[in-house]
Amino acid sequence: MAVELNKLLNLVVEKKASDLHLTVGLPPTVRLHSNLRPLNLPPLTTDDTISFMKAITPERCQQELKEKGGCDFGFAFEKKARFRVAVYMQRGQCGIALRLIPSKLLSFEDIGLPPSTKNLLFRPRGLILVTGPTGSGKTTTLATMVDFVNMENDCHIITVEDPIEYYHEHKKSIITQREIGVDVGGFSEAIRRGLRMDPDVILVGEMRDLDTIQAAITAAETGHLVFGTLHTTGAARTINRIVDAFPVEQQEQIRAQLSTAMLAIISQALLARVDQGVIAAFEILIMNSAIEHLIRENQTHKITSAIQTGAQQGMILLDDFLYNLFIQKKITYQTMMAAAQNPTDLEAKIKEYTYATAGKK
Repeated sequence: MAVELNKLLNLVVEKKASDLHLTVGLPPTVRLHSNLRPLNLPPLTTDDTISFMKAITPERCQQELKEKGGCDFGFAFEKKARFRVAVYMQRGQCGIALRLIPSKLLSFEDIGLPPSTKNLLFRPRGLILVTGPTGSGKTTTLATMVDFVNMENDCHIITVEDPIEYYHEHKKSIITQREIGVDVGGFSEAIRRGLRMDPDVILVGEMRDLDTIQAAITAAETGHLVFGTLHTTGAARTINRIVDAFPVEQQEQIRAQLSTAMLAIISQALLARVDQGVIAAFEILIMNSAIEHLIRENQTHKITSAIQTGAQQGMILLDDFLYNLFIQKKITYQTMMAAAQNPTDLEAKIKEYTYATAGKK
């Protein structure tokens, strides 16, 4: 073997790299400050990646790799760190991507989440969605929220994850963490069974199908605080994605259910900072009577302006958050525009700001 896996994992932990890629024909490669950096090591062989895979992959996942060409699982590296691992086949070769799960649970201040979102966590029931593309920090945000509830409230928290990433200890709450494929079959089944376990809070790691979405909405309606994730960007798109998952004849009913069950949508993106490292940008929708009405009446295209007028309730559009980060010199113009929902309007706003500040000089 060209290099020992333990040494590579130690390096990832020491350098605080976010990911490690092990691919045949290339040296081991880390992602550091959003950039891929090949290590100064020989390219990996077929035997190397197979050895690495066998060293860390549970038997059930090796079987899944054979049958389906890929598997995902959580992996604890000694007592130093946990990794989320994706093993996959490509061109007949085995490849591995390992993502470092930070061992320290972050605070709201560490993440940059506005304080308005804390108030939501004291609500007795409702659905809070954290959305964004893969790698946008959704899992970290949810872990922070769960940890806050765990410290502040005496309740029973159930998490359903695939795989479990952050480990939580019992604090003021009892916390039950269930892993798909290990502790329970699937997400929708886990929610249904979870409702018999006297839960107060349920975290659904991924709302990936109709049954899971329906089960999560029902749990929120029946007196539970439910956290979930979707791979959508922006509040309006998230509502549309949920409604569109249902058959046409059920969509009016789902809009009515969502308008009463939804508490908030937090949509996020993870961006490269000017001074290295990463920073999160958020869009925050907090449900009010105006937005309830827009969802019920199928007028989601008006949600953007409702978020703008709801600034005093703690709402903000992603583009406004990006604009603030840019004028604070935390991100570059290119980074801001690449993440923008409406680049044309944002560019006009920047020109206006530039003209106004030039006038002051």
